[in-house]
Amino acid sequence: MKISRVSAAAAAAVVALGLTACGDGGGDSASTGDGGGGAYKVGIKFDQPGLGLKEGSEYTGLDVDVATFIAKELGHEAKDIQWVQAPSAQRETLIKTGQVDMIVATYSITDKRKAEVSFAGPYFIAGQDLLVRADETAITGPETLTGKKLCSVTGSTSAQKVKDKYPGVQLQEFGTYSECVTALVSKGVDALTTDNTILAGYAAQDQYKGKLKVVGKTFSEERYGVGIKKGDTATCEKINTAIQKMVDSGEWQKAVDANLGPAGFKVDTAVNPPKADACA
Repeated sequence: MKISRVSAAAAAAVVALGLTACGDGGGDSASTGDGGGGAYKVGIKFDQPGLGLKEGSEYTGLDVDVATFIAKELGHEAKDIQWVQAPSAQRETLIKTGQVDMIVATYSITDKRKAEVSFAGPYFIAGQDLLVRADETAITGPETLTGKKLCSVTGSTSAQKVKDKYPGVQLQEFGTYSECVTALVSKGVDALTTDNTILAGYAAQDQYKGKLKVVGKTFSEERYGVGIKKGDTATCEKINTAIQKMVDSGEWQKAVDANLGPAGFKVDTAVNPPKADACA
């Protein structure tokens, strides 16, 4: 099956199950469907074009395709998947309380997070960057942000890095990145920071074409992992095997091209596709 059809199949399954889910509001609570028993619950972002995006009853993006491939290797068909909104600040809680079986949501692997949950992967490596308005000339990298209003998302590694390394920045934290984009376009903030994959997706959206640009100066390495319950090494190893199979079969590259290609995103082939970490 081609990857382009996987998202469609997953979306069709959601329709068939009659799931209902809220959109990309402030991210105050997790959004789940009412699919009932037997559903395999996967946490994704609902507001990240090219990665995890909910439009009506359809779910698309690299994270969606990776999650669908992994779920199938674990024995769960697309029709069994129940997509759950996983805002950055709630991901650990969703896993620990069993509201999701796994999270594939631009979830950077960090030591702090590994204290609460376990990770399989990584399945992709990105880098933190800045999104600015197309006519912006003063902001050329994080070192030029002093005195500027910068937006990021509560609970994200992006927000924490800015707090730690660039104290002169006026950081505003919202619930979702889409809220930051709205503030950027309306000149409520001067820049948005998160992973370059996410920023490229927003810049490529029809309503923002010609209005926004990615600075193109990364200042971190973000290793996207699959979040699972702490200490579940058996599932971790199965997921790592599934990711390697996706890479070896060519489906990983197809998913990357289909989802990140339209944004003109340049994948760092020096680190992608990445090798999985040992499960612990």
